Amino acid sequence: MMFKYIKADIKAVFERDPAANNIVEVLLTYAGLHAIMVHRFSHFLYNLGLRTIPRFISQIARFLTGIEIHPGAKIGKGFFIDHGAGVVIGETTEIGDNVTIYQGVTLGGTGKEKGKRHPTIGDNVLIGAGAKVLGAITIGNNSKIGAGSVVLKDVPENSTVVGIPGRVIRREGKPLPPETELSHTDLPDPIGEALREAQQKLKEIEERCRKMHGLQ
Repeated sequence: MMFKYIKADIKAVFERDPAANNIVEVLLTYAGLHAIMVHRFSHFLYNLGLRTIPRFISQIARFLTGIEIHPGAKIGKGFFIDHGAGVVIGETTEIGDNVTIYQGVTLGGTGKEKGKRHPTIGDNVLIGAGAKVLGAITIGNNSKIGAGSVVLKDVPENSTVVGIPGRVIRREGKPLPPETELSHTDLPDPIGEALREAQQKLKEIEERCRKMHGLQ
């Protein structure tokens, strides 16, 4: 099972990174792949009831790759970490199949509570650079988390989340087209929308002032 998952992880690199040229390059230079391969092994040991050795192995991987994955985290096949620096995945995190995350992503908890305290990520989810998904929440299948977002609540399937705190923007309840799966430029821009609204209000105020001045 472990080797089957690693094979799917390698395949995911070629499918989602146009810079991947050949298998030797991928095996030697992709820190995200190194991190997930080590995690597959440490998770296997963790499931045997071992604790210290898997944690030690994960810390070595963290030192070498800059990616921290707790050996208790459950990660599905076809997992792809692009760039990878600063990624943190907590102990009770559960990740589905064909998930992609970028650098600086945190899948963490919100306190010191015991038990399930980290997020559950569905299948075919994209999490943009620097996004934080915190707490025992669920991100539905086929969803996208915009870069820099902070998500603290459940996200329905086939949704896009942007902003701080994360705001869900549904797309007619339909899965995103495969060709836009990795497109960061296709995400909504709440800051731009707010600026446009402020500009419109400013124009309205200026128009009122001109009218008042004309009456005087």
